[in-house]
Amino acid sequence: MLTKKEFEKFLDEVCTVLRQEAKNAPFKSQDIFENRVRALCIAKIPAYADIVINPEPVPQIFPDVPIGEYGVEVKFTLKDTWRSVANSIQEKNKADGVQHIYVVFGKMGGIPDVKWQLYEDSVIHVRTSHVPRFEVEIESDRPSLFEGFGISYAEFADLDMHEKMEYIRKYARNRLKEGERLWWIEDIDAVDSHDLPLEVRLYTSLPQEEKIRLRAEVALVSPRIVCSGRAKHKYDNAVLYLITYRGVLCHQARDLFSAGSVANSAEDYRGGNYVEKSLKLIEHEIEKAALEMDDALIVEYWGESVPTEKRLEYWIKMLDDLADGWIPSESLFNGRYKAK
Repeated sequence: MLTKKEFEKFLDEVCTVLRQEAKNAPFKSQDIFENRVRALCIAKIPAYADIVINPEPVPQIFPDVPIGEYGVEVKFTLKDTWRSVANSIQEKNKADGVQHIYVVFGKMGGIPDVKWQLYEDSVIHVRTSHVPRFEVEIESDRPSLFEGFGISYAEFADLDMHEKMEYIRKYARNRLKEGERLWWIEDIDAVDSHDLPLEVRLYTSLPQEEKIRLRAEVALVSPRIVCSGRAKHKYDNAVLYLITYRGVLCHQARDLFSAGSVANSAEDYRGGNYVEKSLKLIEHEIEKAALEMDDALIVEYWGESVPTEKRLEYWIKMLDDLADGWIPSESLFNGRYKAK
Protein backbone atom coordinates (compact mmCIF):
# COMPACT_ATOMS: atom_id res chain seq x y z
CA MET A 1 0.00 0.00 0.00
CA LEU A 2 1.34 3.42 -0.98
CA THR A 3 0.49 6.65 0.79
CA LYS A 4 -0.45 9.64 -1.33
CA LYS A 5 2.90 11.25 -0.54
CA GLU A 6 4.76 8.11 -1.62
CA PHE A 7 2.78 7.84 -4.84
CA GLU A 8 3.47 11.46 -5.74
CA LYS A 9 7.19 10.92 -5.11
CA PHE A 10 6.95 7.93 -7.45
CA LEU A 11 5.35 10.19 -10.10
CA ASP A 12 8.17 12.71 -9.65
CA GLU A 13 10.67 9.97 -10.47
CA VAL A 14 8.72 8.78 -13.51
CA CYS A 15 8.30 12.30 -14.90
CA THR A 16 11.97 13.16 -14.32
CA VAL A 17 12.98 10.27 -16.59
CA LEU A 18 10.30 11.09 -19.18
CA ARG A 19 11.28 14.76 -19.20
CA GLN A 20 14.91 13.99 -19.92
CA GLU A 21 14.01 11.48 -22.62
CA ALA A 22 11.66 14.00 -24.26
CA LYS A 23 14.37 16.66 -24.31
CA ASN A 24 16.85 14.22 -25.85
CA ALA A 25 14.39 12.91 -28.45
CA PRO A 26 10.75 14.10 -28.32
CA PHE A 27 8.12 11.38 -28.30
CA LYS A 28 6.36 11.12 -31.67
CA SER A 29 2.89 9.91 -30.76
CA GLN A 30 0.37 9.28 -28.00
CA ASP A 31 0.86 5.51 -28.24
CA ILE A 32 4.64 5.69 -27.91
CA PHE A 33 4.42 8.07 -24.96
CA GLU A 34 1.72 6.09 -23.15
CA ASN A 35 3.64 2.84 -23.55
CA ARG A 36 6.75 4.48 -22.11
CA VAL A 37 4.77 5.87 -19.16
CA ARG A 38 3.41 2.40 -18.47
CA ALA A 39 6.85 0.77 -18.73
CA LEU A 40 8.39 3.28 -16.31
CA CYS A 41 5.54 2.84 -13.85
CA ILE A 42 6.17 -0.90 -13.87
CA ALA A 43 9.92 -0.41 -13.47
CA LYS A 44 9.76 2.18 -10.69
CA ILE A 45 6.81 1.11 -8.54
CA PRO A 46 8.27 0.28 -5.09
CA ALA A 47 8.42 -3.45 -4.42
CA TYR A 48 6.86 -3.02 -0.97
CA ALA A 49 3.71 -1.60 -2.60
CA ASP A 50 2.89 -5.13 -3.77
CA ILE A 51 1.06 -3.79 -6.85
CA VAL A 52 0.94 -5.54 -10.22
CA ILE A 53 0.55 -3.17 -13.19
CA ASN A 54 -0.89 -4.56 -16.43
CA PRO A 55 1.87 -4.20 -19.08
CA GLU A 56 -0.71 -4.14 -21.90
CA PRO A 57 -2.95 -1.15 -22.67
CA VAL A 58 -6.67 -1.79 -22.19
CA PRO A 59 -8.81 -0.01 -24.82
CA GLN A 60 -11.03 2.78 -23.48
CA ILE A 61 -10.18 2.15 -19.81
CA PHE A 62 -10.03 5.17 -17.49
CA PRO A 63 -7.49 5.98 -16.26
CA ASP A 64 -4.97 4.58 -18.75
CA VAL A 65 -2.68 2.98 -16.16
CA PRO A 66 -4.44 1.63 -13.04
CA ILE A 67 -1.98 1.23 -10.14
CA GLY A 68 -3.87 -0.26 -7.21
CA GLU A 69 -6.04 2.45 -5.67
CA TYR A 70 -4.20 5.03 -7.79
CA GLY A 71 -4.36 5.63 -11.52
CA VAL A 72 -2.50 7.57 -14.20
CA GLU A 73 -4.33 9.17 -17.11
CA VAL A 74 -1.86 9.85 -19.92
CA LYS A 75 -2.22 12.98 -22.06
CA PHE A 76 0.04 13.92 -24.95
CA THR A 77 0.35 16.68 -27.53
CA LEU A 78 2.76 17.77 -30.24
CA LYS A 79 1.64 21.36 -29.68
CA ASP A 80 3.12 23.86 -27.23
CA THR A 81 0.21 23.68 -24.82
CA TRP A 82 -0.68 22.01 -21.54
CA ARG A 83 -4.34 21.72 -22.49
CA SER A 84 -6.11 18.64 -23.88
CA VAL A 85 -9.48 16.94 -24.27
CA ALA A 86 -9.97 14.36 -21.53
CA ASN A 87 -12.48 11.60 -20.77
CA SER A 88 -16.27 11.61 -20.94
CA ILE A 89 -18.11 12.74 -17.82
CA GLN A 90 -19.87 9.35 -17.88
CA GLU A 91 -16.69 7.42 -16.98
CA LYS A 92 -18.39 4.19 -18.06
CA ASN A 93 -15.07 2.34 -18.27
CA LYS A 94 -13.52 3.44 -14.99
CA ALA A 95 -11.08 0.87 -13.62
CA ASP A 96 -12.25 -1.00 -10.54
CA GLY A 97 -10.71 0.05 -7.25
CA VAL A 98 -9.12 3.28 -8.48
CA GLN A 99 -9.80 6.12 -6.05
CA HIS A 100 -7.08 8.69 -6.74
CA ILE A 101 -6.35 9.74 -10.33
CA TYR A 102 -3.39 11.72 -11.64
CA VAL A 103 -2.54 13.11 -15.09
CA VAL A 104 0.89 12.58 -16.63
CA PHE A 105 1.11 15.03 -19.53
CA GLY A 106 3.73 14.98 -22.27
CA LYS A 107 4.06 18.30 -24.11
CA MET A 108 6.33 17.95 -27.14
CA GLY A 109 5.77 21.38 -28.72
CA GLY A 110 8.10 24.27 -27.83
CA ILE A 111 10.50 23.01 -25.17
CA PRO A 112 9.50 19.36 -24.58
CA ASP A 113 8.42 18.72 -21.01
CA VAL A 114 6.49 16.22 -18.90
CA LYS A 115 4.50 17.08 -15.77
CA TRP A 116 1.95 15.45 -13.50
CA GLN A 117 -1.01 16.85 -11.59
CA LEU A 118 -3.92 15.53 -9.55
CA TYR A 119 -6.67 14.90 -12.11
CA GLU A 120 -9.43 16.80 -10.33
CA ASP A 121 -7.19 19.88 -10.03
CA SER A 122 -6.36 19.81 -13.76
CA VAL A 123 -9.96 19.69 -15.07
CA ILE A 124 -10.80 23.28 -16.01
CA HIS A 125 -13.58 23.00 -18.61
CA VAL A 126 -16.22 20.69 -20.05
CA ARG A 127 -16.98 20.59 -23.76
CA THR A 128 -19.58 18.62 -25.69
CA SER A 129 -19.34 15.83 -28.20
CA HIS A 130 -21.70 12.86 -28.37
CA VAL A 131 -21.46 13.21 -24.60
CA PRO A 132 -19.75 15.99 -22.64
CA ARG A 133 -15.99 15.64 -22.18
CA PHE A 134 -13.70 17.27 -19.67
CA GLU A 135 -10.73 19.38 -20.68
CA VAL A 136 -7.56 19.34 -18.60
CA GLU A 137 -4.80 21.91 -18.35
CA ILE A 138 -1.68 21.37 -16.27
CA GLU A 139 -0.92 24.10 -13.74
CA SER A 140 -3.66 26.33 -15.12
CA ASP A 141 -4.29 29.79 -13.69
CA ARG A 142 -7.99 28.99 -13.80
CA PRO A 143 -9.74 27.33 -10.85
CA SER A 144 -10.71 23.72 -11.39
CA LEU A 145 -14.12 22.96 -12.85
CA PHE A 146 -15.17 21.25 -9.63
CA GLU A 147 -14.33 24.32 -7.57
CA GLY A 148 -16.78 26.17 -9.80
CA PHE A 149 -19.35 23.43 -9.31
CA GLY A 150 -18.92 23.65 -5.55
CA ILE A 151 -18.38 19.89 -5.16
CA SER A 152 -15.38 17.58 -5.27
CA TYR A 153 -14.53 15.37 -8.23
CA ALA A 154 -15.32 12.29 -6.13
CA GLU A 155 -18.78 13.66 -5.33
CA PHE A 156 -19.41 14.52 -8.99
CA ALA A 157 -18.25 11.07 -10.14
CA ASP A 158 -20.81 9.42 -7.83
CA LEU A 159 -23.75 11.30 -9.37
CA ASP A 160 -25.98 9.72 -11.99
CA MET A 161 -25.92 11.20 -15.50
CA HIS A 162 -29.06 13.28 -15.00
CA GLU A 163 -27.58 14.92 -11.90
CA LYS A 164 -24.25 15.51 -13.66
CA MET A 165 -26.04 17.23 -16.54
CA GLU A 166 -27.65 19.71 -14.16
CA TYR A 167 -24.16 20.95 -13.26
CA ILE A 168 -23.11 21.00 -16.93
CA ARG A 169 -26.17 23.01 -17.99
CA LYS A 170 -25.64 25.59 -15.27
CA TYR A 171 -21.98 25.89 -16.23
CA ALA A 172 -22.87 26.33 -19.91
CA ARG A 173 -25.47 29.01 -19.18
CA ASN A 174 -22.99 31.04 -17.16
CA ARG A 175 -20.49 31.02 -20.07
CA LEU A 176 -22.84 32.32 -22.76
CA LYS A 177 -21.77 35.49 -24.53
CA GLU A 178 -24.09 38.04 -26.10
CA GLY A 179 -25.75 36.55 -29.16
CA GLU A 180 -24.99 32.93 -28.20
CA ARG A 181 -27.61 30.33 -27.38
CA LEU A 182 -27.71 26.87 -25.85
CA TRP A 183 -28.55 24.00 -28.18
CA TRP A 184 -30.14 21.28 -26.06
CA ILE A 185 -33.16 19.46 -24.71
CA GLU A 186 -33.70 20.74 -21.19
CA ASP A 187 -34.52 17.45 -19.46
CA ILE A 188 -32.33 15.10 -21.46
CA ASP A 189 -32.69 11.38 -20.78
CA ALA A 190 -30.74 9.87 -23.67
CA VAL A 191 -27.08 10.07 -22.69
CA ASP A 192 -25.86 9.52 -26.26
CA SER A 193 -28.04 12.23 -27.76
CA HIS A 194 -26.43 15.16 -29.53
CA ASP A 195 -28.90 17.53 -27.86
CA LEU A 196 -26.45 18.74 -25.23
CA PRO A 197 -25.46 22.19 -23.96
CA LEU A 198 -23.56 24.12 -26.57
CA GLU A 199 -22.73 27.73 -27.38
CA VAL A 200 -23.56 28.19 -31.07
CA ARG A 201 -22.06 30.48 -33.73
CA LEU A 202 -22.98 30.63 -37.41
CA TYR A 203 -20.33 29.37 -39.82
CA THR A 204 -21.12 32.18 -42.24
CA SER A 205 -20.21 34.79 -39.62
CA LEU A 206 -16.73 33.42 -38.88
CA PRO A 207 -13.51 35.09 -40.07
CA GLN A 208 -11.97 33.51 -43.17
CA GLU A 209 -8.92 32.16 -41.32
CA GLU A 210 -11.12 30.25 -38.88
CA LYS A 211 -13.30 28.91 -41.70
CA ILE A 212 -10.24 27.44 -43.42
CA ARG A 213 -8.97 25.86 -40.19
CA LEU A 214 -12.38 24.30 -39.50
CA ARG A 215 -12.68 22.99 -43.06
CA ALA A 216 -9.33 21.23 -42.64
CA GLU A 217 -10.51 19.60 -39.41
CA VAL A 218 -13.83 18.61 -40.98
CA ALA A 219 -12.04 17.03 -43.94
CA LEU A 220 -10.09 14.80 -41.56
CA VAL A 221 -13.00 13.64 -39.40
CA SER A 222 -15.39 13.27 -42.33
CA PRO A 223 -13.71 11.44 -45.24
CA ARG A 224 -17.15 10.81 -46.77
CA ILE A 225 -17.04 14.33 -48.20
CA VAL A 226 -15.37 12.80 -51.28
CA CYS A 227 -18.27 10.43 -51.94
CA SER A 228 -20.59 10.85 -54.89
CA GLY A 229 -22.97 13.77 -54.66
CA ARG A 230 -25.80 11.24 -54.47
CA ALA A 231 -24.31 9.42 -51.45
CA LYS A 232 -26.43 9.37 -48.30
CA HIS A 233 -25.06 10.85 -45.08
CA LYS A 234 -22.18 12.47 -46.99
CA TYR A 235 -21.98 15.48 -44.70
CA ASP A 236 -23.40 14.05 -41.46
CA ASN A 237 -20.08 13.86 -39.58
CA ALA A 238 -19.04 17.25 -40.94
CA VAL A 239 -22.12 18.94 -39.50
CA LEU A 240 -22.02 16.99 -36.23
CA TYR A 241 -18.33 17.73 -35.67
CA LEU A 242 -18.82 21.46 -36.18
CA ILE A 243 -21.83 21.69 -33.89
CA THR A 244 -20.69 19.36 -31.11
CA TYR A 245 -16.97 20.12 -30.98
CA ARG A 246 -16.71 23.66 -32.29
CA GLY A 247 -20.11 25.14 -31.47
CA VAL A 248 -20.57 26.16 -35.10
CA LEU A 249 -23.81 25.77 -37.06
CA CYS A 250 -23.31 25.24 -40.79
CA HIS A 251 -26.67 25.17 -42.54
CA GLN A 252 -25.20 24.60 -46.02
CA ALA A 253 -22.72 21.79 -45.40
CA ARG A 254 -22.10 21.06 -49.08
CA ASP A 255 -20.68 24.56 -49.50
CA LEU A 256 -17.77 23.63 -47.21
CA PHE A 257 -16.13 21.81 -50.13
CA SER A 258 -18.42 21.86 -53.17
CA ALA A 259 -18.98 25.57 -53.73
CA GLY A 260 -16.98 27.48 -56.31
CA SER A 261 -15.97 30.02 -53.67
CA VAL A 262 -13.89 27.39 -51.81
CA ALA A 263 -12.70 25.40 -54.83
CA ASN A 264 -11.29 28.11 -57.07
CA SER A 265 -8.29 30.31 -56.37
CA ALA A 266 -8.04 33.77 -57.91
CA GLU A 267 -6.04 32.41 -60.87
CA ASP A 268 -8.08 29.24 -61.30
CA TYR A 269 -10.67 28.35 -63.87
CA ARG A 270 -14.13 27.10 -63.01
CA GLY A 271 -15.09 23.50 -63.59
CA GLY A 272 -13.59 20.17 -62.59
CA ASN A 273 -14.11 18.34 -59.31
CA TYR A 274 -14.78 21.04 -56.74
CA VAL A 275 -14.21 18.80 -53.70
CA GLU A 276 -10.81 17.76 -55.07
CA LYS A 277 -9.85 21.35 -55.84
CA SER A 278 -11.05 22.66 -52.48
CA LEU A 279 -8.96 20.06 -50.61
CA LYS A 280 -5.85 20.88 -52.64
CA LEU A 281 -6.18 24.54 -51.65
CA ILE A 282 -6.05 23.69 -47.92
CA GLU A 283 -3.40 20.94 -47.96
CA HIS A 284 -1.14 22.85 -45.58
CA GLU A 285 -3.96 23.33 -43.08
CA ILE A 286 -4.94 19.64 -43.33
CA GLU A 287 -1.35 18.58 -42.57
CA LYS A 288 -1.31 20.89 -39.55
CA ALA A 289 -4.67 19.60 -38.29
CA ALA A 290 -3.53 15.98 -38.65
CA LEU A 291 -0.52 16.68 -36.45
CA GLU A 292 -2.44 18.58 -33.79
CA MET A 293 -5.81 16.82 -33.55
CA ASP A 294 -6.48 15.13 -30.22
CA ASP A 295 -6.28 11.35 -30.31
CA ALA A 296 -9.74 11.18 -28.71
CA LEU A 297 -11.21 12.78 -31.83
CA ILE A 298 -9.36 10.41 -34.13
CA VAL A 299 -10.73 7.43 -32.20
CA GLU A 300 -14.24 8.85 -32.18
CA TYR A 301 -14.45 9.56 -35.91
CA TRP A 302 -12.12 6.92 -37.39
CA GLY A 303 -12.87 4.15 -34.94
CA GLU A 304 -9.29 3.58 -33.81
CA SER A 305 -6.17 5.40 -32.66
CA VAL A 306 -3.68 6.13 -35.45
CA PRO A 307 -0.09 7.28 -34.77
CA THR A 308 0.33 10.95 -35.63
CA GLU A 309 2.88 10.32 -38.36
CA LYS A 310 0.56 7.80 -40.05
CA ARG A 311 -2.66 9.82 -39.93
CA LEU A 312 -2.51 11.37 -43.40
CA GLU A 313 -1.59 8.09 -45.05
CA TYR A 314 -4.50 6.43 -43.23
CA TRP A 315 -6.87 9.28 -44.18
CA ILE A 316 -5.82 9.23 -47.84
CA LYS A 317 -6.49 5.49 -47.96
CA MET A 318 -10.01 6.13 -46.65
CA LEU A 319 -10.49 8.80 -49.32
CA ASP A 320 -9.33 6.43 -52.06
CA ASP A 321 -11.92 3.88 -50.92
CA LEU A 322 -14.70 6.47 -50.98
CA ALA A 323 -13.87 8.93 -53.79
CA ASP A 324 -15.97 9.09 -56.93
CA GLY A 325 -14.26 9.94 -60.23
CA TRP A 326 -10.76 10.76 -58.94
CA ILE A 327 -7.90 9.20 -56.95
CA PRO A 328 -7.03 11.30 -53.86
CA SER A 329 -3.70 9.53 -53.21
CA GLU A 330 -2.47 10.66 -56.63
CA SER A 331 -4.02 14.12 -56.62
CA LEU A 332 -3.43 15.41 -53.08
CA PHE A 333 -0.07 16.37 -51.56
CA ASN A 334 1.70 15.40 -54.83
CA GLY A 335 1.20 11.76 -53.90
CA ARG A 336 3.38 11.98 -50.76
CA TYR A 337 0.93 10.10 -48.55
CA LYS A 338 0.04 7.31 -50.95
CA ALA A 339 0.19 3.96 -49.15
CA LYS A 340 3.37 2.08 -49.95
